[in-house]
Amino acid sequence: MLPTLKAGIVKPDLADVQFLTVAEVAGMMRVSKMTVYRMVHSGDLPAIRFGRSFRVPESAVALAIQSPIADSA
Repeated sequence: MLPTLKAGIVKPDLADVQFLTVAEVAGMMRVSKMTVYRMVHSGDLPAIRFGRSFRVPESAVALAIQSPIADSA
């Protein structure tokens, strides 16, 4: 069972979460690091900031890779 906070908010167990660097995400998605930064800043890819760098949950990358992308051109 997941631990809960006040008002029924579920607190995830961060020991089970795998975080990736922007460079690792870019390699997995086969895009540039700048594209990953754009996705993070636009909110398309969730990330946590550690100092001056970002870490992206591996599950968010898997979800982004699996979701269909609409071509705007």
